[in-house]
Amino acid sequence: MPDSIQRAVDVLKAGGLVGMPTETVYGLAADANNVSAINKIFSSKGRPSGHPLIVHIAQAEVSVANDRQASAIAWREILSQWSRDVSPEALILAHAFWPGPLTMILPKAKHVLSEVTGGQETVGIRCPQHPIAQQLLKAFGGGLAAPSANRFGRISPTTAEHVREEFPGDEVLVLDGGPCDVGIESTIVDLTRLDSHGAVVLRPGAITQAMIEQALGRSDVTDGASVNIGSAPRVSGSLSAHYAPKTKLVLYDAKDAESLFSKVNNSDNKKVAWVHFPKDLADKNFGLKNVAKEVLLPLESKALARELYAMLRQLDALNMDCIFFEQLPDGVEWDAIRDRLGRASVGSGV
Repeated sequence: MPDSIQRAVDVLKAGGLVGMPTETVYGLAADANNVSAINKIFSSKGRPSGHPLIVHIAQAEVSVANDRQASAIAWREILSQWSRDVSPEALILAHAFWPGPLTMILPKAKHVLSEVTGGQETVGIRCPQHPIAQQLLKAFGGGLAAPSANRFGRISPTTAEHVREEFPGDEVLVLDGGPCDVGIESTIVDLTRLDSHGAVVLRPGAITQAMIEQALGRSDVTDGASVNIGSAPRVSGSLSAHYAPKTKLVLYDAKDAESLFSKVNNSDNKKVAWVHFPKDLADKNFGLKNVAKEVLLPLESKALARELYAMLRQLDALNMDCIFFEQLPDGVEWDAIRDRLGRASVGSGV
């Protein structure tokens, strides 16, 4: 076992916090069965106590990778430690997408701490793909509650340095796993009301609604943001203001750019950053004054997801008056990033 992993295990078993790399974002990890450790997450982040956490678990050991029956047996044994009712759908999704960027909401087992679930009868569970996260989980031998390793409501961290910026000093032991490959938080799918609502995507991510439908072989997977789904469980990242820079973030439609920038030019201050796709906008420039920083966005959604939070952090550090960010194209491949930018815009400038 690497020394860094052993040190992290020792910290976790002593009730401390570890900055854990995952393929999505870095998490602020603590022993999911230790109340005082869980409370440290809330106090360190400034996170509301009723906001539920996601439990991260180690990968199931299956001798034959594509053996669905063996996979189901192995995942049922693991998930039963956290959920009182492991549905066939949960086992199918675990086989299809774990380890990976998918969180499942399941009925919680009796022993699961209310501090983890936000007082709800449901629990979010995920098996991360990052090799360091898996090494840590296997060496620790239990579940780790791990929200994003940033101050509550602010930009999620995608490098170890981001975590150190959020929590300077010795409060958090940070494992450096390099930049996160996915770059935005996991998809969250609610499986607690299958009979009445089907599977409901409560937070979009790299695992899309269509991918979940294909894996389950059912067409009643719904988007929790677009339908009336009743009393859905509260989940991470569901508040209207989240993932936000301190600098005001304004999302604009390209067709409205000229009139918007005319207003900017006629205002008194507006030292701005201009973030847009490399189309004819760059040639026109709309006579925009006071552009202290211009950023061209990648045309591929996965590339933007990987770069998004680091980009927002870099722009936030420039102390601009405003960040003008071009709206994303239509298409499901942009939905998760659109969700994060919308919430970042609402929470920005505070």
